Amino acid sequence: MDIMEKVKVAVKALDSKKAVDIKVIDVADVSSIADYFIVASGNSSTHVKTLADEAEFQLVSNGFALDHIEGRSTSWILLDFDDVVIHVLGMESRGFYDLERLWADGKDVDISEFIDA
Repeated sequence: MDIMEKVKVAVKALDSKKAVDIKVIDVADVSSIADYFIVASGNSSTHVKTLADEAEFQLVSNGFALDHIEGRSTSWILLDFDDVVIHVLGMESRGFYDLERLWADGKDVDISEFIDA
């Protein structure tokens, strides 16, 4: 399957559970870790877990293999789908770690066609 299909499924899953400020960053040219980072926030620890669970469920249901998960019981859950890494953070953690600044050399991806307006 196409890597952008994986990104689309993840973004739609996060959006369906009301993730806050979903960002997709193309890091293929600046990182060997992954091709895309998806960053999204939840309003509470329960919301963060719900977002991560839904993204995992939808991606696996669509045939994408999960490599591993980190931070299941924290305010930052990372889902590693090899070429796509999803970071779901609480609002405070997102502000503190500022992943968008850390990966500013990557390219922002327009996700407007993936989410409901």
